[in-house]
Amino acid sequence: MRIIGGKYKSRVLAEFQGEAVRPTSDRAREALFNILALKTREARVLDLFCGSGALGLEAYSRGASEVVFNDLSKDSLAILKKNLTALKALIGKEIKVLNYDGLSCLEVVKGEFDIILIDPPYKYEQGAVLLDRLVKRGLLSKSGVIVYEWDKPLNAQISGLECYDERKYGKAYFTFFRKQQEEK
Repeated sequence: MRIIGGKYKSRVLAEFQGEAVRPTSDRAREALFNILALKTREARVLDLFCGSGALGLEAYSRGASEVVFNDLSKDSLAILKKNLTALKALIGKEIKVLNYDGLSCLEVVKGEFDIILIDPPYKYEQGAVLLDRLVKRGLLSKSGVIVYEWDKPLNAQISGLECYDERKYGKAYFTFFRKQQEEK
């Protein structure tokens, strides 16, 4: 697993061993960040189920101004910190690391995010609840995007959000949400 683009392009990342965790493939990450290319620079990013941090680190490499990484797993955070150290990226103003379950994290973080990356375990069944909480807390910026990665399409109707795109890469589906556009 490696960073695909930006200032850390081609840097190899530490990853999980075994079959218990399924990181986003390089091909899928490249496709995702090609779609997000115009939104990434100077973006404030939340990587909600960060795992090794590959998605958030890709955003950081491509010019995000701040990335907030979150994961409940101490093992995930240990690999993330190993990757941050390898990139000489310091936890501080630009990078924050949190240790909460997804819903609790949404209660703790403050401000609006331009990109929210949600890549929960495939057995996770609270996607609609997460999206609803994001809307109620006002965590998505006016032109922000939420990317939900899962093993099937996330068919969720959330008041205040609209699903505007969906892509499949291998076993992963990326479902894209934005604030509901007001009727003119």
